[in-house]
Amino acid sequence: MPTSSVPPTPSDKGDPMSTFGARLRTAMDTYGPLCVGLDPHPQILTDWGLPVSAAGVRRFSEICVDAFAGQVAVVKPQSAFFEEYGSDGIAALEATLAAFRVAGTLTILDVKRGDIGSTMAGYARAYLRDDAPLAADAITVSPYLGFGSLGPALDLAATTGRGLFVLALTSNPEGASVQHARIGGESVAAAMVSGAAAANAGAGENGILGSVGLVVGATVGSAPRDLGIDLAAANAPILAPGFGAQGAGLEEAREVFGAALPNVLAASSREILAAGPQVASLREAARRTLH
Repeated sequence: MPTSSVPPTPSDKGDPMSTFGARLRTAMDTYGPLCVGLDPHPQILTDWGLPVSAAGVRRFSEICVDAFAGQVAVVKPQSAFFEEYGSDGIAALEATLAAFRVAGTLTILDVKRGDIGSTMAGYARAYLRDDAPLAADAITVSPYLGFGSLGPALDLAATTGRGLFVLALTSNPEGASVQHARIGGESVAAAMVSGAAAANAGAGENGILGSVGLVVGATVGSAPRDLGIDLAAANAPILAPGFGAQGAGLEEAREVFGAALPNVLAASSREILAAGPQVASLREAARRTLH
């Protein structure tokens, strides 16, 4: 893979098509609405005949670059599976992001960062600054210190033409106790969707998606309707884990997303990665997932 010293292409702030939302829509229209999760957890490394080590993660990533660069709309490296190997794992993640950047394939780095003040600003600089070694096209963020705590990331992403995906309605069983809770009659999840909608205000001209997306599990069923959430009104790209091995298909997607279905980016990891390590098999698995 190329070294991580390759910088991202700077955004042209005067061009609305340089925003993350616009680039994502183009990628989805070109390759289909699929995000391949790059999750080199120990079992996948073992199944692929790779060592459970930083070297194994690096080789896993090289195979994924060969398989998916220029073939799918988006890839989503899960930072945790790189971080667990320390500096060598982080170096592999830097090289992976750089390789997909050179290929022109969008990346969402799954880091789920969320903090306040100067600490959130530090996280934003780590992933959203043009010259950051770990720069991605977008990152996942947690808003559960209050949507306003994301301000430094929202501001820097807007400046550099990058995106955020805000956790809104996740499918883990523990999530509902927080996300479905109501404050003043509004659910916490609805407040997060409203925050994303406000951040995307004005971005929907000429059909361009906003750059502040939402994470909504494809297996949450009727939760959006039950909580009075209008996902389509947020004009947000929706990253939807739960397709493939986790059981969600088109019928489930229609129930969850309704009129927002055209904005959904289906995320799949295990089902696709199970086809590896052969590059041709991984590509075929990604194609099958789209159909």
